[in-house]
Amino acid sequence: MREYLSDRVDVRSDTVTQPTSAMRTVMEKAPVGDDVLGDDPTVIELQNRVAEMFGKEAALFVASGTMANAIALRTHTNPGDEIICDKTAHIYKYEGGGYAALCGASISLVEGKGGLMTGEQVKKAIRKAEGSGSHYPDGTLVCVENTSNLGGGSCYEQKTLDEIAAVAKENGCATHIDGARIFNAAIATGVDVKRMCRDYDSVSICFSKGLGAPVGSVLVGSQKFINKAHRWRKMFGGGWRQAGIIASGALFALDNHVERLSEDHIRARKVAESINSLENFSVDLEAVQSNLVYVNCNIPASEVVSSLSKHGVDLFDLPYNRVRVAIHLHITDEDVDKIIQAFSSL
Repeated sequence: MREYLSDRVDVRSDTVTQPTSAMRTVMEKAPVGDDVLGDDPTVIELQNRVAEMFGKEAALFVASGTMANAIALRTHTNPGDEIICDKTAHIYKYEGGGYAALCGASISLVEGKGGLMTGEQVKKAIRKAEGSGSHYPDGTLVCVENTSNLGGGSCYEQKTLDEIAAVAKENGCATHIDGARIFNAAIATGVDVKRMCRDYDSVSICFSKGLGAPVGSVLVGSQKFINKAHRWRKMFGGGWRQAGIIASGALFALDNHVERLSEDHIRARKVAESINSLENFSVDLEAVQSNLVYVNCNIPASEVVSSLSKHGVDLFDLPYNRVRVAIHLHITDEDVDKIIQAFSSL
């Protein structure tokens, strides 16, 4: 049930979630210290717990998913290196060109299906300076995104993740998973996150999307990697003090908001199937594997957004005449019916 005062159904993103009353209570009472000095007990608890959960040696709590990815990319690469990712990857599309500005890296784009690459595609995309007469940059990092946002919320099969990691290792590349919605992927596929990320050097995990915490992401990897990442966090302005107040919200989310993600997936499926049956819209149902629904519009997407707003439903219009419906913690069955009715009116 929605715990904030609003008569609107906001499906612009799963980032619009607000802390539940129970989460706020926990945050208010959280023990804190100074995280820059390394003595905030709640941050330490969160980092240790997430590192163990993902089967890694260490973790670092940061302000956002974009910061987690930026730090990971900078830690893994040197200026002039090349990063391999899908053409729809968040690190390429939506992080302000950080791979170029902060890392000095170029990027090799893969034409995946539904935002998902294959091992063979990654192998072909890796370029090395050696043997090219120094014409090529050094491909040193392979990034996958699970779930794939622009892929419609689609999830990697574990076999494919393993193949990509193996190809990267064979070609001297580090590996990173942009796990902004990785718990959605775990719930959708039934694969534990430790197994899912076993062969990857680093993973970023966001708590302010489907898990419903107000702020924060965690970056995990080896102790050596996190030691380097800590320095880049400081240089990027990411050192914070009594961060335990925020970390406690993330801990609450781990305890209370992971398994319930399956409810979001069920509601997203209902929305997708209902909208796909309407004359003016279509949905790639194969891609709807988690909480996101991308809708192709036969009428201008801007008009769809404007009309749905009048019905109390808020969403964004996107390139290629699409809109996205992001189901999250605060969306109820009644809200789902309201969304479907609003689309049906067009």
